[in-house]
Amino acid sequence: MEKKTKTVGIVGGGASGLVAAIAAAEGARARGMNVDVVVFERDDRVGRSILVTGNGRCNFSNSHLEVREYRNDAFVNRAFECLGDPASDEPAHQVMTFLEGCGLEWREEPDGRRYPLANKASVVVDVLRAAAARLGVQERCGKAVKAVELPREPGKPFTLRMEDGVFERADAVVVACGGRALRALDVEGLRKEGVRPVLGPLRVAEGDIPFVRELDNIRVKCSVQLLRDEGGRPACVGAESGELRFRKYGVSGICVFNLSRNASSGDILSLDLLQTGGGDEAVRYLTERRIRLARRYGESLSCLDLLRGLVLPRVAEALLKRAGIGEDATCDEKMAKKLAASLSDCRLTVSGIGDPEVCQVQRGGFAVGQFNPQTMQANDLPGLYVTGEALDVDGPCGGYNLHWAWGSGLLAGRACAEHLASRLSASEFRV
Repeated sequence: MEKKTKTVGIVGGGASGLVAAIAAAEGARARGMNVDVVVFERDDRVGRSILVTGNGRCNFSNSHLEVREYRNDAFVNRAFECLGDPASDEPAHQVMTFLEGCGLEWREEPDGRRYPLANKASVVVDVLRAAAARLGVQERCGKAVKAVELPREPGKPFTLRMEDGVFERADAVVVACGGRALRALDVEGLRKEGVRPVLGPLRVAEGDIPFVRELDNIRVKCSVQLLRDEGGRPACVGAESGELRFRKYGVSGICVFNLSRNASSGDILSLDLLQTGGGDEAVRYLTERRIRLARRYGESLSCLDLLRGLVLPRVAEALLKRAGIGEDATCDEKMAKKLAASLSDCRLTVSGIGDPEVCQVQRGGFAVGQFNPQTMQANDLPGLYVTGEALDVDGPCGGYNLHWAWGSGLLAGRACAEHLASRLSASEFRV
């Protein structure tokens, strides 16, 4: 005989929403409960945000996660401790067990980044959707939730109000949306911080636009420091190395994306194209190079000759132009020192995020102090959970943000099932 059915409403069908849905459905089935798990997704399909991660390959985790790299890392650490494994040193190792249990096969690159074995993000979506479908999870696409309202009486359901004016009821709710959906969502009883895009390209000040525009789409390997004026002196507030891409409006690349998490308007990006560490090392390197090349070119060694074979021609031309040095100018010892400064400390002033549409995460959302990190449940609001990007948590590139999405969704889904079980009387279980 079928008894009373409860409903779990998942707001958002991205990474954390799909995992929360599966975990809630699994928990309900294990307890013999009748629970309808419904995913409300404003897009025309679930999992679309997963498809664009890792350039379509989905860097879904990392074996070298450093929890301290997360924003609100103490909260993240407590959450990950609940998903640990005594046999593993990896944070939230149960995430991997869960994904493998859904059928995901994966491979690991030397830097610890993990990708699906098939090398396509769509495979990750496929296994999650299949796992959800087997458990009876319902997908309601094209359903944009604009507000979550608390129960008016104890034991009554939450109300989910849609943008089209329709409303739905749910006995428990998991808010798992991000991006524009998060900005437009109001959750009664919870405080939401301003949401802004991070982990994306940076725009430079107007005075630097001519330089970067000349180098549009050029990629260089370099080290980058993020400098900030503190008491009249530049202090380093971040450093990264890797491939940087010049854009018409500024700079992009993973190293820039990571620095964008801490960058503010007025900060300085110092590019070291020599990757020598700058200062005396850069001078020594270019001085030795000048002496070596002068043996071949003699006194006719020009500044362009010195840079040829060291950097791309367009980069050499743009750097010389910016430094006010003619390409044919004789490269003596003094000029080599000047070029060393230009190459090892090429400074660009930050004016903001370059292109919000390509940013990988949104910073802000619901303040973590309002939640139990072991369950993702809102304090004093039983049955209401928030996960993934909807919380004020973000990490650098390299699988950090998806690992957080999986982990927080797993905790919320499990806690959701446990919460409903505690509210059901024995007569309401399936028999």
